[in-house]
Amino acid sequence: MGAMPFTDFFKGRKSADFADQTGQEHQRTLEFSGSAKLAIVEQLESTGVACFWATDARGILSYLSPAISEKLGRKAFDLPLQHLLQPVPGDGDARSLGLKLGTRKSFAGLTVETPDEGVDLVLRLTGRPMYDDAGEFVGFRGTATDVTEDFRSEEEASRLAKFDTLTGLANRHRMEHRIDSTLQTFRSAKRAAALLMLDLDRFKQVNDTLGHSAGDKLLQQVAERLNTVIAGRGEIGRLGGDEFQVLIPDMDDRGELGEIAKKIIQMLSQPYSVEEGRCSIGCSVGVAVAPYDGVERDELARAADLALYASKNGGRGQFRFYAADLEHEANLRKRMEDDLAEAIKAGNFTLEYQPCVELGSNRVVALEAQYCWEDEDRGRVSQETFIPVAEGSRLIIPIGEWALRKACEEAVQWPEGLRLSLNISPIQFEASGFVEMVAGVLDQTGLDPARLNLELDESVLLGDASQIDAALGTLFKLGVRLTLDQFGTGLSSLSYLRRAPFNALKIGANFFEPVMGNELGDMELVRAVVALAGAMGMETVATGVHAMDVMAELKKIGVGQVQGYVFSEAVSQQTVLEEIAQGEWTLVPTDQGNQRASRRTVFRKIGLIHEDHYYEVTLRNMSRSGAMIQGLEDVPVGTQFVLDFGQGQLAVCTVRRSMDDTQGVEFEQELVDDGAGGLCTRSRVSPYALAAAGAPLTALPPGKYSQAPEASPGSFAQFKLSANAPKQGGGPQEG
Repeated sequence: MGAMPFTDFFKGRKSADFADQTGQEHQRTLEFSGSAKLAIVEQLESTGVACFWATDARGILSYLSPAISEKLGRKAFDLPLQHLLQPVPGDGDARSLGLKLGTRKSFAGLTVETPDEGVDLVLRLTGRPMYDDAGEFVGFRGTATDVTEDFRSEEEASRLAKFDTLTGLANRHRMEHRIDSTLQTFRSAKRAAALLMLDLDRFKQVNDTLGHSAGDKLLQQVAERLNTVIAGRGEIGRLGGDEFQVLIPDMDDRGELGEIAKKIIQMLSQPYSVEEGRCSIGCSVGVAVAPYDGVERDELARAADLALYASKNGGRGQFRFYAADLEHEANLRKRMEDDLAEAIKAGNFTLEYQPCVELGSNRVVALEAQYCWEDEDRGRVSQETFIPVAEGSRLIIPIGEWALRKACEEAVQWPEGLRLSLNISPIQFEASGFVEMVAGVLDQTGLDPARLNLELDESVLLGDASQIDAALGTLFKLGVRLTLDQFGTGLSSLSYLRRAPFNALKIGANFFEPVMGNELGDMELVRAVVALAGAMGMETVATGVHAMDVMAELKKIGVGQVQGYVFSEAVSQQTVLEEIAQGEWTLVPTDQGNQRASRRTVFRKIGLIHEDHYYEVTLRNMSRSGAMIQGLEDVPVGTQFVLDFGQGQLAVCTVRRSMDDTQGVEFEQELVDDGAGGLCTRSRVSPYALAAAGAPLTALPPGKYSQAPEASPGSFAQFKLSANAPKQGGGPQEG
């Protein structure tokens, strides 16, 4: 019988042999299923349109379509399916495949990949359990679809949404998500996390001078260096432009955080090589720690931002920890900027000169000009206070030009053999027309260029090398002397030092300040610097010398000249003229200079906790290893108590010296750098501990330790307050 027309299936009237015809067609369908269906399945498998898999009751793979098994590149059978494939990371239903098979329940849409290196294969699986006629489980059967290409495209799109395309670092969106999730998780586990905000110094200059292509390459190298420093300890993000962020979980040790910040600054400040040329930049870092400085992301990020702002305003290449008074400090700084601008117009600046003395003859060979600002409200403001503000606002450019002109005008009244030294800010040095301005001032004042010595900080060596070389070369040709200031504390390399036309190296007091167990500091480093300078034909000048024993040691190892209170503090132009009128100017060293330096220590009120009672005493001075306090009488040597420096900073200490109402104490744990030239405790009182005692979980407030009860004047059994003790009950003052 011929094939039945398709339309015959829709006849309105049944024929007599309808049942026979239906039976024949049904038989043909069965015959088709048995003989041709397998061929169709095999064709689908061979093209990869449909793939199949099966396991036995033990989960061992018993069948896998050739299109997949060939891609796996090895014999896939006789192995558990979960050994061959595993859920992709981030899959919403990423329970192990073995677990899914073990439940003997159907599943669909499970995305898996092979763990084998070198094999890129992503599949989407469906599966259902199979049972025999007796109801016994015999294994799984399922389908597999190769979704590698689509998955990788989606993965790349997702990556681009989370990561910076230029550097490969996390972008702002991902960093916000990571910080939020980390803080939320850590809060319940009572864990800490540190957030570092980074801003590159002089990056705009690189873009402007070498072009955006060079800037992009530099940012890529910055990312590589950050990865080297952090080394997997946290997540690094680029927020945009030259702003970066680092999140470090389980970190609240400010000693270690300070070292990380210093290493970041050091690494990022090394020269970079790009096709367009060689360049250098700097870096400033702000550090905040959760939950001490903020519990929520916005609060923590704002704290880190304030610390970054403070570090940039304090000078380039620095770090700062967040402190509760930074916002107040920022407001004071803005007011000082406004007042400085008015002071420039009103001419409220004067100059004083600190002698630089030749060791051996004690003859004054140079005078370093120092700024003085007489303010109506503040009184006399030291240059250490206002120069960083002037640099941050770029007001140092007009102030510096005034100082150079004024100093040169006054120096022409000195003897020919007496040189003028003037410190030049990196902001001044980089300003357009700086070299021409120096030449013009020399010409207008008539000062011999050989008598002018410009002191340049090592950070001047950052920036575009060709421009630096050209500026230094022009100054050298003018006949101006050049000194590299604070050598060894910054970033200068020996190769650059050999190229640059410096006449002298200036050694900072940090080399020979007393350190624990060594009252003369690290003189071996000074000896090495002296030897280096001698080999390169340079003079050496030590600054900040306040004690005769230090001066004697510096002389012994070959330092040529010194500045410091051991000889003289800065004096007025009138005093200079009076001294030189008497002939050759020589000075006699004295240890009274050391006393003058001590008097400059900032006294402030701090807390003292003893036997659960709280007192307020005066902090006279402080070092890493100990402090001198005043306010309690007749305290026995060996007494232990806790000093409260405010904002959760508690230091356990022991009295080592005691005289009348003054005690010298030794800290149980040394203090660490706070990034602002001061010291801070390595650890703080945990807000988690305060919350456990019933307080709300918040960032640490400023002021004294809130858990310490106030003590009445008679509550100490051993001690009593002296007349020098501060008024009780005010809490420690930040200073």
